Amino acid sequence: MNGRMHLPPSVTLVEEPVGYPVLVISHATAAGRIALNGAHVMEWIPEGHDPVLYLSPQTLLEPGKAIRGGIPVCWPWFGPHPADSSKPAHGFARNLLWRVGAVTENRAGVTLRLHLEDSDASRAFWPHAFELCLRVKMGAQLVIALHIRNTGTEAWSMTGALHTYLGVGDVTEAAVLGLDDAFYVESRLSPERVEQSGPVYFDREVDRNYESRGTVRLLDKKGRRTHIVEKSGSRATIVWNPWIEKSKRLPDLPDDAYPHFVCIEAANAAPEVITLPPGREHVLEQRLRVTRD
Repeated sequence: MNGRMHLPPSVTLVEEPVGYPVLVISHATAAGRIALNGAHVMEWIPEGHDPVLYLSPQTLLEPGKAIRGGIPVCWPWFGPHPADSSKPAHGFARNLLWRVGAVTENRAGVTLRLHLEDSDASRAFWPHAFELCLRVKMGAQLVIALHIRNTGTEAWSMTGALHTYLGVGDVTEAAVLGLDDAFYVESRLSPERVEQSGPVYFDREVDRNYESRGTVRLLDKKGRRTHIVEKSGSRATIVWNPWIEKSKRLPDLPDDAYPHFVCIEAANAAPEVITLPPGREHVLEQRLRVTRD
């Protein structure tokens, strides 16, 4: 199978568990794992650093099931479906099996392309024609770009996000910088539009949709490092931590997991909806770096 896919020496395809294909990256610059279910980056460990992404030990690695942690691809809608609550939260892309495209390596790292097109499975949730390509560049930095193309004959609209779980030593000692003066709505917690003043701190559940296209930094004081999150093709930055009570309601997340991650997401979320005419493409990209403090 590896031969047919022309995988370079630093990339192998395994099944963990059986029937669940995962690409394993072992390069001089970084190690990582990407599940073909959802084109989901599960792990990224730059050389000389601890794991950057948080992955729940209780997540279910089963075909058709979303993974809790890492970087879920939320598409073609973010959050609950706007009209039908029976459809999967955050869309169907993170629940379907993607196919492997070109995989290459060089001194800087590994570049992988994963693909998903409309099918009977996707049309059960969404009637439109599309092509997705997730390009992942994994090395000292992690670049993840979702290329979205309308291959149909009519325009359609979408939202979505790269729902990145960043690991921290203790969320109560963490802070997000770069959102000062940006307006946000506290998602389902409050409809009020609020202006951010200073850093974002965590002493309760935070579920905020910021009107921001800029770079942010996540200071992990206990972990003695800083996550730098850059993006493009994104009109919103989502910042999320479930805190105590919501963690208890999530069956695939340990009750005591909330201190160990902050989600910072490159997103296009309602009311910032993207409309693609036929033949047009939109690229949602996020670039992650880690520095030592």
